[in-house]
Amino acid sequence: MELKTSDRVVVPTIIGISVLVPALVLVLMYLPERYDFMGLELGSFPFFHAVLNFCTAILLIAGFYAMKAGAIKLHRNFMITAFFLSAVFLVSYVISKISNDPVPYGGEGVLRYVYFFVLITHIILSAIIVPLVLFTMYRGLTGEVEKHRKIARYTFPVWLYVAFTGVLVYIFMAPYY
Repeated sequence: MELKTSDRVVVPTIIGISVLVPALVLVLMYLPERYDFMGLELGSFPFFHAVLNFCTAILLIAGFYAMKAGAIKLHRNFMITAFFLSAVFLVSYVISKISNDPVPYGGEGVLRYVYFFVLITHIILSAIIVPLVLFTMYRGLTGEVEKHRKIARYTFPVWLYVAFTGVLVYIFMAPYY
């Protein structure tokens, strides 16, 4: 199967971004020194991230139902807005990692195990969701409906899980910020 001219540019770009983003976040987590990059208090970032994740989850669900109802333009608009909020989240998350030391989870007992299960699955799927979302958006915006549908079957539940667990991580961590 021959790649379209646009695929020859977009596919390697998506792959590059998909490798670069998780690598950048990993590097930032282990910075030896933090930089007060905007003078914001630590507590403002996690709450903002939780709000973005919550709104993203709502938009994803609304977009799913719009698509099921055949409201394709509305579906597209919900998904583009969810993508935009996720991009804002990513930029804000990177700024927060540059600006603030990591905060350890202080919970004990069963909640500690639940928290780390949620956190670890959230982190792993956060890396996986980057190429899924980018390819899904690309195929949808270029009108490649069948390819869009095939990948969206996987993208939607993973993206929704990542958004939802992002809120859960905030709820678990809120007492420790």
